[in-house]
This record gives sequence, structure tokens and C-alpha cells, in this order.
Amino acid sequence: MLTGISHHTVYVLDQEEALAFYCGKLGFEITSDVDLGFMRWLTIALPSEPGRQIMLEVPGPPFADDDTAAQLRDLMTKGALGAAAILTADDCRATYEELRAKGVEFTEEPTEQPYGIDCALRDPFGNHVRITQPAAGPVEVRDEDMQRWQG
Repeated sequence: MLTGISHHTVYVLDQEEALAFYCGKLGFEITSDVDLGFMRWLTIALPSEPGRQIMLEVPGPPFADDDTAAQLRDLMTKGALGAAAILTADDCRATYEELRAKGVEFTEEPTEQPYGIDCALRDPFGNHVRITQPAAGPVEVRDEDMQRWQG
């Protein structure tokens, strides 16, 4: 039986720039940085969740051929790969203000949602990242919320 998620990938164009953003601004820490010769295995995690790591991967071999890597880079920079991560915070509004003060550019300000308080940003490469302060208790999605989300 599965017991958890240890790693997931966020595509980036430059791993050093990704470290500056994810570690320098968002507060992640490096969990591994290994030169495998054919690629750099670079993972980060939040100090509060060291067992849940994000691999900062540059699209390319060995996971993608050159044509596929070019397509991934194009989709990423257009913001078309969907949410790279949904992060949680105890206080979404305070986190928003703290990160704005560090120069993080947001695409959405903190907004009340049925599931909590939520805001959004894009990393330097175009990836969507959301920050959510989860609501206490069960979440009930109303018809008007569904209509608003569907546009």
C-alpha cells in the first residue's frame, strides 16, 4: 500500500535561479544537490516537511529528448503546465505580505474561497504556485462558486 509522496518535479530553466527563488524567497531548503554527470539531481523541501521534496529539473535528457524538452520549456514559460505546487500557510495574508516584501510577484491577492484563503504567484519560469490557508472543518462548494471558477 502506498504511504506518501516523497518527490515531485517542478520544471525550471535555470537551477541556480530556481534556488534563489524557492530557497531565497519562499523559504525552502536544499535537500540534495548531486552531479550525476548526465544531470544535476537538485531537490528542495520546506523545513517543516523535509520528507516531501520538490525536484527542480531542467527539461532535457535523460527524462526528455531535445524536441520534448523544447516543448516543455515552451509550455512552462507560457504558464500552460498547470499548478506546479499548492503550498499551505497558517496565515495566507501575512505570508503574502512577507513574500511581496521580498520581491515575489503575485498574480492574485489573498481571496476568501470556500476552501480557505488563497493567493497565487508565478515563479521566474512561468510555473503557477498557489498559497492556501485551508479552511477549518469540511469544505462545501456551492453552485455559485463552481460557476465563478468555471468562468
